[in-house]
Amino acid sequence: MEINQKELPQEQREEILKTLKTRFEKNMNRHIGLEWDSVQAKLEANIEKLWSLNEMEKTGGEPDVIALDNKTGEYIFYDLSKESPKGRRSICYDQEALEARKEHKPKNSAINMASEMGIEILTEEQYRELQTIESFDLKTSSWVKTPANIRKLGGAIFCDRRYDTVFVYHNGAESYYAARGFRGSLRV
Repeated sequence: MEINQKELPQEQREEILKTLKTRFEKNMNRHIGLEWDSVQAKLEANIEKLWSLNEMEKTGGEPDVIALDNKTGEYIFYDLSKESPKGRRSICYDQEALEARKEHKPKNSAINMASEMGIEILTEEQYRELQTIESFDLKTSSWVKTPANIRKLGGAIFCDRRYDTVFVYHNGAESYYAARGFRGSLRV
């Protein structure tokens, strides 16, 4: 029998569930009206999603539930670390940008990492929604999903929060900085 690479051993499953439960209970203001037992049951029925949440946690994202989609019945998790996740910084936007760099290439890109982790990079709209929960990225910034017309011209967009306001900026997609990473979302 082949072992699925996106399945955590039982001990790690229990550990990530414990971490998620503790965070859920400590931050009830993020998900008013939701019950942990329902979230846990959904996670236990979707082992590969638990693997993705573990990847989010390992890279410093501190994932937590922000909502229940009443249409699909899916719980929505976002990275809720105060600053852009440490394990996902110093990366360019996507594979095309990574290949375009002639020297001093970063180790990876936001889009590649998100894909490898089984998550989606936040859109600008989702990023703004995130900022209504609490204040994030006061010292860092996060790449967000870039519209095709901007990307086609070589650019990419990122967001941060300064002066109690969410700002959207642009940069060449191949750029990377120690204070810029990305935040992800996952539906379970």
